[in-house]
Amino acid sequence: MAMWLAVFMLIGATLFLVVRLFSAHGAVGAEQIVIETLQSRIFWSAVAVGLLAQVIDGALGMAYGLTSTTFLLATGVSPGVASASVHIAEVFTTGVSGIAHVKLGNVNKSLFLRLLVPGITGAVLGAVLLSNIDGKVLKPYISVYLLLMGIYIISKVFRKLKAAKHAPRHVAKLALFGGFVDSVGGGGWGPVVTTTLVGSGHDPRATIGTVNFAEFFLTFASAIAFALLIGEGPWPIVAGLVLGGLFAAPFAAYLCKRLHARTLLILVGALISTVSVFNLVKSFSG
Repeated sequence: MAMWLAVFMLIGATLFLVVRLFSAHGAVGAEQIVIETLQSRIFWSAVAVGLLAQVIDGALGMAYGLTSTTFLLATGVSPGVASASVHIAEVFTTGVSGIAHVKLGNVNKSLFLRLLVPGITGAVLGAVLLSNIDGKVLKPYISVYLLLMGIYIISKVFRKLKAAKHAPRHVAKLALFGGFVDSVGGGGWGPVVTTTLVGSGHDPRATIGTVNFAEFFLTFASAIAFALLIGEGPWPIVAGLVLGGLFAAPFAAYLCKRLHARTLLILVGALISTVSVFNLVKSFSG
């Protein structure tokens, strides 16, 4: 049911954007915009970033937003517009990736339902806050938490892995915080939620697939909030992120299905630790 809802939402979002483009600029104007976009260097740079970011995100359950937002901020885009652009692009990339995870059996229905509403709530609240406060203020605190979790996950690789004997606890609070951080910082749903759940002993494959699928719905909600509060963002960048991400999404889900649990743990822990150290250094260096 949720998978088909995601399919219809993706189709609806695509039709809405196409109709809006033609109604605002006409057939000739829309064609000219497409041509200019395809000839834009920033578009193809965004395609490359979207491709890399989605391979990482789909396989590890995190870092699409972090990778893409870092690229956008480097081009001089404001944090608010960067987050808005990434979330609009993620509507399509997380949708395709999430559906692929469902088809490959990587999604836990119970965990998905527990993540959904709190995650959406946090994402919308984060979008509202970011429209008034610079999200970079919160980055150092989030980075410290993620660094500690990344180190903890890597340490589990060198011990005998034991599956959790209980259902994930405090999922609603975790999803609320993860959705909030994702909107404010331009990324963080995967690192916060996936890292915490995997770090507490839950199956990496099912956790990654479930968190990835839930991300589509909260991204859809936050994209709408950002469009209303900030604006749609630079379309050449959004289009490039979407195109690169769509090519990578099915492959990333397959990679998640095939990789061994210990390999996933090492990759997740190393990725989070590295990104967190980078963010901390960047924060304190001004």
